[in-house]
Amino acid sequence: MTYSLRGRLLIGLVLMILGAGMATGAIIFRWAFDEAIEMQDRTLTRIAAVTLQTRFPTGKPISSGTDDKSGIVIEELGNRPDGSAGSQLLWPLKEGLHVATLDQHPWRILLRTRSDGSRIVVRQPTAARDGIARESAVYAILPFAAAMPFLMLVIALVVMQSLRPMVQLAEHLDARRSDDLKKLPLERTPRELHPFIDSINRLLDRVQVLLEQQRRFIADASHELRTPITALSLQAENLEQAELSEDGRKRLATLRDGARRTKWLVDQLLTLARYDIGHATAPVTTSLDRCAKDVVVDFLLDAVSHDVDLGFDRIEPIIVSGDSITLTTAIRNLVDNALRFTPRGGRVDISVFGNGANAVLEVRDTGPGIPPGDLDHIFEPFVRGSRPNGDGTGLGLSIVKRVAERLDGTVSLSNIDGSGTTGCRVVMTLPLAAPEASKS
Repeated sequence: MTYSLRGRLLIGLVLMILGAGMATGAIIFRWAFDEAIEMQDRTLTRIAAVTLQTRFPTGKPISSGTDDKSGIVIEELGNRPDGSAGSQLLWPLKEGLHVATLDQHPWRILLRTRSDGSRIVVRQPTAARDGIARESAVYAILPFAAAMPFLMLVIALVVMQSLRPMVQLAEHLDARRSDDLKKLPLERTPRELHPFIDSINRLLDRVQVLLEQQRRFIADASHELRTPITALSLQAENLEQAELSEDGRKRLATLRDGARRTKWLVDQLLTLARYDIGHATAPVTTSLDRCAKDVVVDFLLDAVSHDVDLGFDRIEPIIVSGDSITLTTAIRNLVDNALRFTPRGGRVDISVFGNGANAVLEVRDTGPGIPPGDLDHIFEPFVRGSRPNGDGTGLGLSIVKRVAERLDGTVSLSNIDGSGTTGCRVVMTLPLAAPEASKS
């Protein structure tokens, strides 16, 4: 079961902020509510201090001149209680703030006594006081609540930006060539990723050692095989001069064919090992169209003997970076593959042209094409597909891919199926040589 570290971190931080925000909002709301209540008590006190200097008619509560929303009422009790229920309830109370019920409604009451013994009451409905306090508390937490979405957005951006180095590291690894085993740099990376990067670098070192051992084994084994195979071929050629029976001639032909196939396999293994090891060479430029013409000349007799029309569909003078041996090897493998799978009476067309900043080499044939199930693996070494033909080694396309990658290019293969024709199309794209390099 997989999970997203970014998602977990983001959800955890959002939940923590929501929880802390709700708790903080509740505290701020309660504090603002209590402050609003105390402020209204101070308002009652200030109004009472002013009204002590004024004598009001007894028994006539005054609410005009005060804030209608606050509901504050001023009432003169006089020097003694009268017969009203309010006077009878309020007169016995001590001087100061109280809560009393008048007309079945709770009131906040402030009772004051003048120097002559007369008393005055400033009162306010509890419901009005609570409404004003709640409104003040809501206004107090409103900016905090409005800032919460922006805070979550900032947190999401910070989380994404903090994890961006991991994404960049993955993109960097994906963009590398398959044979690029250089260590990952630690510069400009978070310290938290250093143990992970160090582990990857140690793994790359182990892979490098294993690949180097494999490449050297292939190169050494192929080199050691060349001498006995060459000697075997020479002995087979010498036997041709001897007097042999018909059956002996057939066996000799089989021997020579086997030696030829073995020599071709050894040559391909050496070529593959050379490109896998990838020793750096001085930059050179080569005429891609000239290499293609040389290959066509070499294969022309073979194509005629198999009744295959081999030629150019389009050719332009193109200069690319790379040595002629490397490019010729790649083109030979492509043309050899196309001729091997093209039936008699078929065609193999080669195109060399420029496309923007790239050079394009295209080889098309009229063979049966590649089975769809083989397309994903056809560039792997020793893969000959589910429809092998002739004495191929399964290394040709693998070598072509190595050459293209070594020259910072690409190679792709697709089937041709339309207009009553079938076949295969291989396209190798290489960067054009820089103008300065092509002049040198």
